[in-house]
Amino acid sequence: MGSSEDPIQLPIDDVFDLHTIPPRDVKAAIEEYLFQANRLGLKALRIIHGRGIGVQREIVRKVLAQTPFVANFGDAPAEAGGWGATIVTLK
Repeated sequence: MGSSEDPIQLPIDDVFDLHTIPPRDVKAAIEEYLFQANRLGLKALRIIHGRGIGVQREIVRKVLAQTPFVANFGDAPAEAGGWGATIVTLK
C-alpha cells in the first residue's frame, strides 16, 4: 500500500511538461528528469514551463546551469513554445 509520499513515476522522453508538477516540486522534478534523460542517452530535450511571470523558467534555468552534463540551453523556437519552453542539449 503506497503513501502520498511515493515518488511520481513519469515516462522519460525528450519533452517534459511542468504543468503537471506542483510548484514546490519543480526543482526536484527537473533534477530527476535530467538525470534520467542523461542515463537514457537523450541529447535534445524540451522543457515546457509556460510563460507566466517566469518563476518556473528561472528555476529550470538555475538547475540547468548547475548540471554538469548540460551542454547548453535557451528559449525554444516560436513553433516549439518560444519563451514558454527551454530547449536543452546534453553532452
